[in-house]
Amino acid sequence: MGDEVRVGVFLPAAGFPGRGQGEVLAAAVDAAVTAERAGFDDVWIAEHHFMSYGLCPSATTLAAYVLGRTERVAVGTAVSVLSTTHPVALAEQAALLDQVSGGRFRLGVGRGGPWVDLEVFGTGLERYETGFEESLDLLVAALGGGPVSASGETFQFREVEIVPRPSAPMRPVVACTSPGTVGLAAARGLPMLLGMHIGDADKAALVDAYARTALRHGHDPAATPHMAAGVAHVADSTPEAVAAVKRSLPTWLEPGLAGYRRADARPHRPRDAHEYTDLLCRLHPIGSPAHCAETLRTTIARTGVRHLVLLPDTTGDPAATRENITRLGAEVLPLVRRVP
Repeated sequence: MGDEVRVGVFLPAAGFPGRGQGEVLAAAVDAAVTAERAGFDDVWIAEHHFMSYGLCPSATTLAAYVLGRTERVAVGTAVSVLSTTHPVALAEQAALLDQVSGGRFRLGVGRGGPWVDLEVFGTGLERYETGFEESLDLLVAALGGGPVSASGETFQFREVEIVPRPSAPMRPVVACTSPGTVGLAAARGLPMLLGMHIGDADKAALVDAYARTALRHGHDPAATPHMAAGVAHVADSTPEAVAAVKRSLPTWLEPGLAGYRRADARPHRPRDAHEYTDLLCRLHPIGSPAHCAETLRTTIARTGVRHLVLLPDTTGDPAATRENITRLGAEVLPLVRRVP
């Protein structure tokens, strides 16, 4: 896996109340540019549909724009949802962005959820419940650079050439929130993206489970650069930072989480926004610069994950988000990069 510590920013294009949709998207781009100037290694863009939780319905499209606005940072999707798109079409987009960006594009994919998106885009619950493995294998094959064909339950087509080919075979990052998805990623030697909703102990358990399965399939788990997501807010003192996040984050989370609608008739009960905010404040680097750095160093030590991606838009104020990114880059990142 190597000794390097990488730190990126995670941008869901959060629809805080009172902000216009164009303003939200423009602020996400400005945050990405600020992250490059602040010394972050990469920028990761989320995909959501039909809800205020995230206003970006195409992470690859916004990533393309951000690649054009930046020069150094890698830009990736966290994540593109495989259950609502054709894996070959996604591979073509990834290869295109890889070529035109000089290799700065990164692809992250996920199963998604049993949401109304499946109904709207016509893929159905089956793609979410049973079709992810086939979709993932087809995506990996298409990203390998050679010809690809399919004869599975969901996809059947004759051999075609992927044009353009990626500059080198691409290995997508897989969002893993369940043992089943961890097993799929491990069997293929694909790195995991671990969510911000779990703490270090749960992340470490998933890393251990991954390692056992990867070894059984002939992959070296130590060579796989997993990622872990979190929330980050730095202030002069930890109480000040926590108070700011607890005051503002639920105003985004409450309507955002309520926006998830199932594709079937089963009820969905969103998690409590205030309880979730409390959890995030306990788990993640929200505090003084020293507290933030120590929290990140602890996560690295406990989980072995040395690539962290941090959500910095905690207040809904674009200027405050840019200031947060700048302070994280100047006051926290140098301390984290010195982790042995």
